[in-house]
Amino acid sequence: MSQVTITLPDGSVKALPAGSPVRDVAAAISPRLADAALAAAVDDRLVDLSFPLERDARVRIITNKSPEALELYRHSTAHLLAAAVTNLYPGVQCGIGPATDEGFFYDFVVPRPFVPEDLEAIEQKMRELAKQDLPYERQMWPREDATAFFGTRGELLKVQLIEEKTAGQREVSCYTIRDRDLFVDFCTGPHVPSTGRLSAFKLLTTSNAYWKGDARNQPMQRVYGTAFLSEKELQEHLRRIEEAKKRDHRKIGREQQLFMFHPWAPGAAFWLHKGTTLYNTLANYMRGVLFPAGYSEVKAPIIFNKALWETSGHWSHYRQNMFTLESGEGEQMATKAMNCPGHMLIFGSEVRSYRDLPLRLHEQTPLHRNEASGVLSGLTRVRQFSQDDAHCFVTQEQIGEEVERLLGLVQRVYGDFGLDYTAKLSTRPPEFLGEIETWHSAEAQLKAALERAGQAYTLNEGDGAFYGPKIDFDITDAIGRKWQCATIQLDYQLPARFNLKYVGADNAEHMPIVIHRAIFGSLERFIALLIEHFAGAWPLWLAPVQAVVLPISDRHLDYARQVHARLAAAGLRVELDERQEKIGYKIREAQLQKVPYMLVTGDREAAEGTVSVRSRSAGDLGARSVDAFVADALHEVQRKDLGATAAPQPA
Repeated sequence: MSQVTITLPDGSVKALPAGSPVRDVAAAISPRLADAALAAAVDDRLVDLSFPLERDARVRIITNKSPEALELYRHSTAHLLAAAVTNLYPGVQCGIGPATDEGFFYDFVVPRPFVPEDLEAIEQKMRELAKQDLPYERQMWPREDATAFFGTRGELLKVQLIEEKTAGQREVSCYTIRDRDLFVDFCTGPHVPSTGRLSAFKLLTTSNAYWKGDARNQPMQRVYGTAFLSEKELQEHLRRIEEAKKRDHRKIGREQQLFMFHPWAPGAAFWLHKGTTLYNTLANYMRGVLFPAGYSEVKAPIIFNKALWETSGHWSHYRQNMFTLESGEGEQMATKAMNCPGHMLIFGSEVRSYRDLPLRLHEQTPLHRNEASGVLSGLTRVRQFSQDDAHCFVTQEQIGEEVERLLGLVQRVYGDFGLDYTAKLSTRPPEFLGEIETWHSAEAQLKAALERAGQAYTLNEGDGAFYGPKIDFDITDAIGRKWQCATIQLDYQLPARFNLKYVGADNAEHMPIVIHRAIFGSLERFIALLIEHFAGAWPLWLAPVQAVVLPISDRHLDYARQVHARLAAAGLRVELDERQEKIGYKIREAQLQKVPYMLVTGDREAAEGTVSVRSRSAGDLGARSVDAFVADALHEVQRKDLGATAAPQPA
């Protein structure tokens, strides 16, 4: 019998009979590893323990300590969910069930929506199946047999997936749990060896969904769940979910009267008075950061002729995500989904010299993207939004210095909001445009800029955009969730498509390089992040209402109005509560609204020209003169003090 040579991560080798399953490698290393093994990486490809080793290979055994383990657990738990659903509700049609960053989901076609009692029954069935320690088995079926099998069962969505994803293949991969009599799914895997490996899981909620996320397709029910490698990790995650519910930006936005939505404008926020104040505070903050840094604010049109989008390439590659329309003269038009093509026209509108570069164009006008209705979610997934968008036109030699400046901007902005973040550098993908030498130069300049700025980063090999490498930033909020916000992207393609030129020191024409960059990302999504990060307890400089004046009774109204006028004249955002309510009630209401400062006015305050100051976070601060309070508050705003108003960090 022929042998295969297996090279292990430590460089040692094992000889096994050809065709041996991967589990034999684990067993050859140690019985303990064989018991702990979940899957394996064979020449960097993740496979089941049953995978046959037909040739020499590098093998790494996957255990629950491996970085791939959590996704593997979650994918297998999604299959366990589907097995439970099809067992409890015969005739249900299965869609897809991937692992996600937060857990997993599975989509089903059902005769009626699931209710909470259904989730309890499904989870109980999952636990019963897990206790039976049923094997996950990969079976390779002839393609025709697979389509016939799922077609006979009425699993038409599975037939469609097989036809789309396995064109030209003779065999397709299917996974069973306890053979075909319990559950079978078209899936490439891999999976854990058996259901007994799964215990720390929880079903969370259901929602409406559509096949492939398209509202024109089959309506479905999506069941969300999560799974972890240990019960302790699961319970910590569930605690964070409960905390996240309290911080939900949709809930707080409604309570603080920041924004609203209406079905006649799906995916577009109505910014109410307080929300508009917050929105403008952030927009103007960004202007205050950018203008001293050499940026020019511009406003390009919102609707363009399709010729612009054909030139940029969006008409052929992004049209389905854009809102298109026709003018009265029959012109095909589209609302802009991004600012960059308009900025290309601005750059190309006049002769540019190398002395004009870097040219930094900033814009905050509304953008529109035709997101599917099923994925719209508060401010985090919308159809209308604005970005703190900018495009920096530079020479090849200026890339490194400009990126270093941008890294400084990111550091300053996130520091002002008390946000922790990490950076990742994404390099040339397999499919790319341009010359490899240009990519090498660009990537080297990005790395050098990151190192000069002292910015730690991880390398994300092969995940750059097709038009250039990029640096992305993930913010970690107060309860440990990550939000992708800032991005710095190099682009050699749009300048070429728009034939942009500048005159160099040699009097010859050269093409500029464009750096796409955003720090907030979209203002809508950044506001959602901040609402949840601060749990609505805004630092003074951001608070839509910074102080509220609370007269104890009607006879104190005149003095309260004077205090209100004094604070407003100083530039503070202040309200006056004139309601005929007890002072304790007014204070509780202001506390629930998380107003940073409450200023109580009564007989003594009116006589002495003071206010009794109550802080949201520190409680009663005693009597202060109005002028002293104004001076201290303005100083706190100027410092952008986060103080005790900042959200607590996770333990």
